[in-house]
Amino acid sequence: MALLLSGCLARPWVRPAAGEDRALQSQAIEQAVLATASTGDWLVIRGYHATDTLVANATGIPLSHVGIYNGDLRMVIGAEGDGVQRESLTHFIARADRVLVVRPRWRSDGNASQAWAAAEALVGRDYDFLGTVGFNQPNRYYCSELALHIYRPWWRGTERFPKVIKPGELYLFGQVLYDSLDREERDDAAS
Repeated sequence: MALLLSGCLARPWVRPAAGEDRALQSQAIEQAVLATASTGDWLVIRGYHATDTLVANATGIPLSHVGIYNGDLRMVIGAEGDGVQRESLTHFIARADRVLVVRPRWRSDGNASQAWAAAEALVGRDYDFLGTVGFNQPNRYYCSELALHIYRPWWRGTERFPKVIKPGELYLFGQVLYDSLDREERDDAAS
C-alpha cells in the first residue's frame, strides 16, 4: 500500500527545456540572481539530476539542492555526493529548473564574507550521506546542513532545527528574495 501511495505522490522528473529555450531560461535566471543575491545568500534549486528527483520525492518538496553564493566571485559552494565543492554560478544555474534566492536570517553585510570564508574552508570535505537520514557525521556535510553550518557563529541560541534539514525548508530560516517560478508564472499569464 505504501509503495502504491508513494507512486501517486511522486514528483515528476524535471527535464530541461530543449536547445535555445534552456539557454534563455538559464540566462534569465542568472541575470535575476546577479541583480538580487549577495554574498552569503543561499541559492535553493530544483535540479535536473536523478538525485534531485530523489530528494524532491523523499522530502515531498519540489526543491532539491542548495548552494552558498558569492556575488563578487560569481561562485557557489555546495555539498553533493562528491563532497563539498565550488563551481561557477553559470554552471550551478544551468543544472536548475527553478531557483530561489534566500537571505539567511543571520546574514548581515558585516558577516557575509566570513560566512563565505567558512564555506570555502570546508571545500573538499566529504558528503554526509548518513546525515540525510538523521545520523549526522562530524566534519561531513550535505547541502542544507552546510548552508546552516556556516552561520553557526551568529545563531541566537534559540533556534530549533529538525534532525534532517531539507533544502526546500530553508526559507523558514530566511527570506525569499527571488523565485524563478514566479517569473515563469507571470510570463505564462502574459502569453
